[in-house]
Amino acid sequence: MSDPQTDSDSPEPAPADEVDTVRAEVQREYSARLARAEIRVHAAQAGVSLPDGFVEYLDASKLLGADGNPSVVAMDRALASFKLSPPSFPQLEGVGHNRSGGPFSERRTVSLDVRNR
Repeated sequence: MSDPQTDSDSPEPAPADEVDTVRAEVQREYSARLARAEIRVHAAQAGVSLPDGFVEYLDASKLLGADGNPSVVAMDRALASFKLSPPSFPQLEGVGHNRSGGPFSERRTVSLDVRNR
């Protein structure tokens, strides 16, 4: 076998600047796809059921951090409205017709028949 450094048929290595430029371009291209996949995973882990088509309408660039990778903080903000707990209402036991038990638990009906008055 020939040494790759002395072989005249092998292509010359690309300069580091070009490699970094290509790598950054590929990362920008696929970061949106990665962010959409990550938010689906993040929602599943949080127990959030996303509506159909929600992820496709998201601006994936808003889910990325300063380094270009998906940001957990941004995903938490995007899913915050889905994590709301149901509103709690005060117990209405004993109020109005919702009373349970006791002598007045059933509503009394007044007969409109004159013969029964």
